[in-house]
Amino acid sequence: MRRVLLITLFLLTGCSHMANDQWSGQDKAQHFIASAMLSAAGNEVAQHQGWSRDASAGFGFMFSVGLGASKELWDSRPAGSGWSWKDFAWDVAGAATGYSIWQLAR
Repeated sequence: MRRVLLITLFLLTGCSHMANDQWSGQDKAQHFIASAMLSAAGNEVAQHQGWSRDASAGFGFMFSVGLGASKELWDSRPAGSGWSWKDFAWDVAGAATGYSIWQLAR
């Protein structure tokens, strides 16, 4: 899993179309909330598939972060708004929050 993360980060460092955005705003709240919900939902779906608690948690977190990275990659295309590390940071924070809330609810 570490290898996949390192390869992904290496590939994303080449994004030349970057966003010029702020750390706060409605967009950031949407990134945070959507990522939290996707992380918790991924955890729950994996749990219902019979996966272990740890495997479910890892899947839910990576599912959410993967979708956040995909969205930023989509934004980095020439017609998009540009890759935003700030949006991605809010995605990761939301995924971690969703993971934590799901763990506490169990």
